[in-house]
Amino acid sequence: METRRNKNQIIVGISQGDYNGIGYEVILKTFSDKRMFDFSTNVLYGSQDLTNYYLKNLNLHNFGLYFVRDASRLQANKLNLVTSDEKNLVIEAGKSTKKAGEMAFWSIEKAVDDLRKKNIDVLVTAPINKENIQSENFQFAGHTDYLAKAFNTDKYLMLMVQQNLRIGVITGHIPLKDVAASITTDLVLQKIKVLHHSLEYDFGIRKPKIALLGLNPHASDNGLIGTEEGEIIIPAIKKAQKEGMFVYGPFPADGFFASENHKNFDGILAMYHDQGLIPFKTLAFKEGVNFTAGLPVVRTSPAHGTAYEIAGKNQASPTSFRQAVYLGIEIFKNRKEYDEISQNPLSSALKKINQKSTQDEDASDLPEENNDKSGVPF
Repeated sequence: METRRNKNQIIVGISQGDYNGIGYEVILKTFSDKRMFDFSTNVLYGSQDLTNYYLKNLNLHNFGLYFVRDASRLQANKLNLVTSDEKNLVIEAGKSTKKAGEMAFWSIEKAVDDLRKKNIDVLVTAPINKENIQSENFQFAGHTDYLAKAFNTDKYLMLMVQQNLRIGVITGHIPLKDVAASITTDLVLQKIKVLHHSLEYDFGIRKPKIALLGLNPHASDNGLIGTEEGEIIIPAIKKAQKEGMFVYGPFPADGFFASENHKNFDGILAMYHDQGLIPFKTLAFKEGVNFTAGLPVVRTSPAHGTAYEIAGKNQASPTSFRQAVYLGIEIFKNRKEYDEISQNPLSSALKKINQKSTQDEDASDLPEENNDKSGVPF
């Protein structure tokens, strides 16, 4: 039965990504489990021909699929499919093609439009090829930058999430040679604030604790190996602490994860892409999720890419994609609960009183020197 949206529904929109990668495979495997429809109503922006091809390729029979013209009327117990007008698409699994890039952009653009109109609540993006999607309308390093522009914000953060492990990056998809010049005290402080707000708003963590990694080997050894820690990172940490945030570091990146120090923090900020994503994917690749913190909307994605090397071979695991759906739903619920509490006049007054008292009580917990690891209050 076709249903209209009601206030209790959470609607998850899914962009198809690069159809020559593993996107369709992980999407269809995820929603072949009927239990997924207990949590949300789900809509894929894709192609009828592509969907039917991959259903056959994956031997998924009796799959619940419902074709719709738009996301205003959906069926709750089937995967809804908003279809494109493209016909006779050539599938070349494992290859990068211009048409796959064009279709990936069509899908994300259509989903973002429905996200703006509130026809969907959560967006889960399947992996794209960052090269073949480039066009006059898409000149970005990936989904994260595109969505930040689409929703008019420059205060955002790529945050990798797996249960209690949350790693963000100060600089994203830029060449390694440009990292040091790109890091400023203002940028570091901005990312700290985005992460702090996200931990409270998106994850429901009160008084979150945040760790920053150093840029240089051994976090510069007090200036012996570079000056960025002392001149840029520590000043940002001190400013954040003065604003009442529990921020510590900079910690030497090489031993931080090996010593399991990451388990002492609610969120971690790495200085550049690989510094954060190599340990994250080592620890949590199979279940990891990419979440864009700082957006006014909820967007998640699996931690993996198009995986051309296994595309079309029925070898891709849907675990990361499934976790991306779960996390998107969880964050949407957390935001809704946070907003409802904040709008309660009594709760707002109590919150202000509590913030003042906790700042007074906890001021002594902050370490005098930010690079003194003994100052972490655990």
